[in-house]
Amino acid sequence: MSALSAPSRTAQIRALALLDPLAACAPLAALLRDLFGLVPENLRINLDQYSLNSLNGFFETPEGAFFFKFHQEEGEEGMTGEYYRADILSRAGLPVDQPVHVSTLPGEQILVYRKREEPRFSDVLRALDIADDAAVRVSAVAAESALSRRLTATYLATLHPITQQEANAEPIHRLFHERLVDRPGDGGPPRYPGGRLKDFYLGQSFALPGMELSWEDLSARRFRVNGRTYARPLAELFDAAEARLRPERLADAGGVVAHGDAHNANVWLTPTRKGPRLTFFDPAFAGANVPSLLAEVKATFHNVFAHPFWLYDPALATGWFNAVARLEPGLLVVDTDWALSPVRTALLDVKAREVWRPLLAALSARELLPADWREVVRLGLFLCPTLVMNLRAGARSHTPVSSLIGLSVAVMAGSAPLDGADMVTRFLDSIDPGRGQAEAGRPIEEGH
Repeated sequence: MSALSAPSRTAQIRALALLDPLAACAPLAALLRDLFGLVPENLRINLDQYSLNSLNGFFETPEGAFFFKFHQEEGEEGMTGEYYRADILSRAGLPVDQPVHVSTLPGEQILVYRKREEPRFSDVLRALDIADDAAVRVSAVAAESALSRRLTATYLATLHPITQQEANAEPIHRLFHERLVDRPGDGGPPRYPGGRLKDFYLGQSFALPGMELSWEDLSARRFRVNGRTYARPLAELFDAAEARLRPERLADAGGVVAHGDAHNANVWLTPTRKGPRLTFFDPAFAGANVPSLLAEVKATFHNVFAHPFWLYDPALATGWFNAVARLEPGLLVVDTDWALSPVRTALLDVKAREVWRPLLAALSARELLPADWREVVRLGLFLCPTLVMNLRAGARSHTPVSSLIGLSVAVMAGSAPLDGADMVTRFLDSIDPGRGQAEAGRPIEEGH
């Protein structure tokens, strides 16, 4: 194996940690010593359900206690470019925790922070998914509203036209289009289908409740979820995403300063006398020219539609929810009682009201809003769950029930229903700058 194709040290450490966290501590300590001259003690790796493509944990030195986090994306050993640009967010006025040590080496992007005692926002929200507490929920939603207003102020202040070259250079595409294609070593054009799409799904078999389907069969079927039929099957959605989410095509809606990957496991919640305050960390994909329609997609899906439980806690989702399927000609017919929890419904309302609606209104006013903006947002939402981890039962942690829920939610995000309106359609209606203010301002009620 060549040096270029050999797994990076972070890839080897992450793979070992999945099997034996204790055994991974020695090579991790050596990496921290080689990169930063640190001699870590009491190093421990977190067994964290939110670390789908990263590793984190704690260690101590004579200078104090620290928290580390690094990314190791499958098949992305040679990832290059400027990463972890917390200074971009800080200069733009966003609350962001600054690391004390940073490595941006290809395939070895790693951050070291001073250890903080406060929880991540994801942990607070997970507790509310399990047992709703109205007072805690109101406080959490208020914190989200305050952060969302700061986000919107930054988006509106930094919104500007961008070139195709500027759009193409942003690292956020690693979370979307780059996971659909292979990049040949000779520098030729990307090959589709490739990347995680090929590795996760093509040619594979899918175990669903009461049945097993090939990818060729499953990907060609329309989904009918709780009586509502969706227009586009999985294969068509992936084809559309590859075509429309090409980095250069996303320059049409301008760019903003954005974190880009602000799921709530990358957000600290700090109690203060004025109420909880939220602070970003791990801006691995931050940028100054982030295509505006992608800026909030990851946070919207992963903080709302990925919950409760099914993406990050498949075993828990399997115990909480039911999902069954049957075949009809050209259809996969799904019945499930999965639904958003009260806190996730409230967070979706906040995202719509405080971020998406004013952002889209500003794009429209500046003639930067493409006519197919709904398509762009839907396809971005669709790629979030399908390519962040393998949704096939047994491939990682998914069960047949959680796999069916996840695939159904992905289709609901990516495709409009043929009739009626589901929660994603109502969300898009509520943020549409072409609709009347009163109509757009209606709450997004929970439902399928």
